[in-house]
Amino acid sequence: MRTVGNSILVVLLFFSFTETITAQGDQKEEVKKVIQHFFKGLQAGDTVTIKETLGTTVVLQTAYTNKEGKSILRNDDFDRFLKSIGSKKPEDIWEEKLLSYSIQIDGNMANAWTPYEFYFNNNFSHCGVNSFQLFNDGNDWKIIYLIDTRRRKGCSAK
Repeated sequence: MRTVGNSILVVLLFFSFTETITAQGDQKEEVKKVIQHFFKGLQAGDTVTIKETLGTTVVLQTAYTNKEGKSILRNDDFDRFLKSIGSKKPEDIWEEKLLSYSIQIDGNMANAWTPYEFYFNNNFSHCGVNSFQLFNDGNDWKIIYLIDTRRRKGCSAK
């Protein structure tokens, strides 16, 4: 009798674990879709599409090394960023190729790490990593923080 009870417990734990993995996989896919939607707007110069992916407040930063070799953390104004996107010339081609996604989720918070290569008018410009912080407001995942790195050396496209 004890063996049957243990077997049932193992089966229940297995299904519970499998359900948790499936649910988190679905959440990761949702986070990925938000990021893809953000870049769809970026590449089209469509600030309405970008705004659909954002929380009420967004922090935007860039971490880079200047020409003197000093590490810099620059805080950017998100409204100014959106204005620059909205003023994109139709003939300009902006393409940010995301090379991979590493997404972690805990409850209503997610982090996505996305190495990238950026091309302007089909010419390589720079590479780096984006780090997105997202918050789930109960309905949707929204970007609340974005920091990226930018460099021209050490990129696979160069």
